[in-house]
Amino acid sequence: MDYFPLYHRLTDETVLIIGGGAIALRKITLITKSDAKVRVVAPEIRPEIQSNPQCECIFKPFEPNDLAGIKLVIAATEIEALNREVSELAKERGLLVNVVDSPALCNVIFPSIVDRSPLVIAITSSGQAPVLARSVRAKLESTIPASYGHLASLAAKYREKVKQRFSKLDDRRYFWEKIINGVTAEHVYSGRLEEAERSLTDQLDDPKVRSAGEVYLVGAGPGDPDLLTFKALRLMQQADVVLYDALVSDAIMELVRRDAERIYVGKRSSNHAVPQKDINQRLVTLALEGKRVLRLKGGDPFIFGRGGEEIDLLAEQHIPFQVVPGITAASGCSAYAGIPLTHRDYAQSVRFVTGHLKDGSSDLPWAELSVEKQTLVFYMGLNGMNTICQQLIKHGRHPETPIALVQKGTTPEQKVFIGTLASMPKIVEREKPQAPTLTIIGEVVSLHEKLKWC
Repeated sequence: MDYFPLYHRLTDETVLIIGGGAIALRKITLITKSDAKVRVVAPEIRPEIQSNPQCECIFKPFEPNDLAGIKLVIAATEIEALNREVSELAKERGLLVNVVDSPALCNVIFPSIVDRSPLVIAITSSGQAPVLARSVRAKLESTIPASYGHLASLAAKYREKVKQRFSKLDDRRYFWEKIINGVTAEHVYSGRLEEAERSLTDQLDDPKVRSAGEVYLVGAGPGDPDLLTFKALRLMQQADVVLYDALVSDAIMELVRRDAERIYVGKRSSNHAVPQKDINQRLVTLALEGKRVLRLKGGDPFIFGRGGEEIDLLAEQHIPFQVVPGITAASGCSAYAGIPLTHRDYAQSVRFVTGHLKDGSSDLPWAELSVEKQTLVFYMGLNGMNTICQQLIKHGRHPETPIALVQKGTTPEQKVFIGTLASMPKIVEREKPQAPTLTIIGEVVSLHEKLKWC
């Protein structure tokens, strides 16, 4: 270990910055977050530094006496000899010194920081690969909610009370694990701070009482796991039981908490593994058992995903639930196929349409759907392709209107079939595409060849 990690309290301490240019500005922006007093010494100092109220600017060259009364010194100039001089003098005086982009001259280095104050995470490559450290930071930023700081503050507020309530260290650890991985934490992440505090105090008063369960209705997107939201990933990692659909890809299921119970409730056309009313009731039953229930649905749960039906019963039973939107198939598949759904030259509106209704029919407002300069996106339209094309032509849409059928969009198995209203039924008959598919109709499809990228 080249550098031992320590956190320094710099509040009201004086930090000396040698240099007044762009390099110094970057360090000052970081240092001032710690409420340190910053003294800048340089013949020329950028206006942005001069206007910073935390900075004392001294317009002169560096002198050894400038190190008097300093906690930390940062050499941030482009003059190698000057940086080396500052480093040697600071070390002689036993000061902390950092020389920008010169690890060999430093006895302290600046890490990449994930700031969720009071929770602060530092990552360093010991000055050897700063881009790699920033990459790791970016990954952590994507998985640690911005509200973690609120959770840390809540824990600090009740730390002594918990210590008084539980005399054994193991008991305290178990209590805090329940808090930071349970409903209390989820209330914090959702901005419900009063509910979070009430949940914590309820468990503190009677820790044997099992917390009420909750349901997470989460959109898993069209297939590519990289399209999941941060919130979706977090809930997938903390659920006790998962009810998932056929359209949820294996790659996405790999991201679900390993020890969570998994229940398949997939639905394909005319083939429902579990009737919808049974799914609705199962969500209620599991939540009443005190479990955190993840209802994972392909695409977005509120766009042809029956999400509204599933949370309706939860609302009637006063069971807490959250809805996390996902990238719907229309957005995902069109983007990955290089087909913009709207375009100033081709389409001023877009309509999402289901290929079959609840009663199994396709009794749609065909006259409205046949308007020019409009993009149509049909979900679940593969089996009804003949009817869709025939009805649109019958109601005035030109037979040569471009149409795209996207199979398994956003996944490595994606395939795009291009045709027209007149030709697509024969293409489907010949190529035999497999569900899931999405159908895009309109002049924007003509941009596919030019804009396709994957």
